[in-house]
This record gives sequence, C-alpha cells and structure tokens, in this order.
Amino acid sequence: MEAKIAIIGGSGIYDPKIFKKEREVKIKTPFGFPSAPIEIGDFSGRKIAFLVRHGKKHQFLPHKVNYKANIFALKKLGVKYIFGLNSVGSLKKEIKPGFFLIVSDYIDFDPPTFYEKNPEFITPQISEKLREALIKVLRKLKLKFWQKGVYFNSKGPRLETKAEINLIKNYADVVGMTMAKEATLAQEIGLEYVSLCSIDNYAHGISKKTLNQEEIAKNQKRNSKILEKIMTEISKFRV
Repeated sequence: MEAKIAIIGGSGIYDPKIFKKEREVKIKTPFGFPSAPIEIGDFSGRKIAFLVRHGKKHQFLPHKVNYKANIFALKKLGVKYIFGLNSVGSLKKEIKPGFFLIVSDYIDFDPPTFYEKNPEFITPQISEKLREALIKVLRKLKLKFWQKGVYFNSKGPRLETKAEINLIKNYADVVGMTMAKEATLAQEIGLEYVSLCSIDNYAHGISKKTLNQEEIAKNQKRNSKILEKIMTEISKFRV
C-alpha cells in the first residue's frame, strides 16, 4: 500500500513515539538525497510517510535543507498530500507562544523552483482542503489556534533583527525559515500542501523579554508532545 499522506517534521519532531516505523526508504533524486531516509509506517492504522526536515541530528540548518530533494522524493514515493509542521515566531502580541496557527498564505521573496530551464508558472496557494482538515483536528483536540495567518519566510539561519521584524509585522502574522519553500515546490509538482505552525516564541522585539535559543528549544520540546497527538489525527484524513 502506498503512503498518500506525508508529514514533514520540524524542529523537535525527530522520532514520534506513536509512529510504528515499518521501513526506511533512501531515495536519490536529481537534486541529491533528502534530509533523511523517508520512514514509512503506521499512524493509527494508516500508511504514512514521515520525513525529518532538518535531518535526524538536526544537521541541516534552514538555509542548508535540500527542499527540492525532500519534496521530489515524496512525490516519487506516491505521496499526494503533505502536512508540514513548522516552528515559528509570532509577529503579533495576541498570537501567543503555546498557540498554533494554520497558514493560509505566505510571503517568500526568494522562492525555490524546479523549473530552472523551462519556466512554468504557478499561482502559489495553500491547499484549502488540507486546511479544513487541520481545523477539524485542532477543534477536536480543543487546542488554542488561529484558523488562518500569513507566514513570512526569512532566509536564516540567524534570527531576524528588530528592524526587520518591525517591517514584516505589518504584512505577516508569523515568521519562520522553511515552510514557504516546501509549499512552492510541492505545488510545482502537483502535491497539495498545508502547514501547521507551532508558536514557540515572540519574534525579536515583539515582547520585552529577551529572545534566546534556549527558550525557543524549551517551547519546541513542550509543543512536540501535543504535535504527536495532532499527527495521530492527521493520519485519519481521508483522501
């Protein structure tokens, strides 16, 4: 049985305890190897593909992730629907750490593309069908979340300056370094994509509290347990 659904795990999601791995698939693509072997296994009785975005040892920082290989490999496996899990910083005081946000649109001024030689144009968008599925999941689990929001994709690996945040907060709700890359590439090759963002911190300057990596990592670890419950429900999505 092919895995039609894939989950791309972000920071803090490396080895879900509820995932019964059956096999690992190493796929070489025209763009190289994915961040890690793609794991095929069972989530609540459904065959799911699971990919660790940053590698098993978090060895690939956002600007070094091979997004093309990751998305192409999932397509080659027969995946049709991708649920991305992304850690982000909030650009709005009311969007608090500990909440979740389902992306409805995004900004990326340096998008990747599979079409380096023969230009083919897409109209970028997030799968509304998958967004509705996530809304149902988070309501079922009674989690605090925002049904829609705009994601700003910065390059990384450094965090943004206060001046940069002061600019982009007027146009977006959360900031991260990965999601928009995956969304664009997935759509280019006919895959539906959605992102669930874990709000793990306020972006630089939004809160008076000093932003540091230790606090972000602590929040990521806390939210990872909730994300495992969400992944179980995602696996029940009927295509």
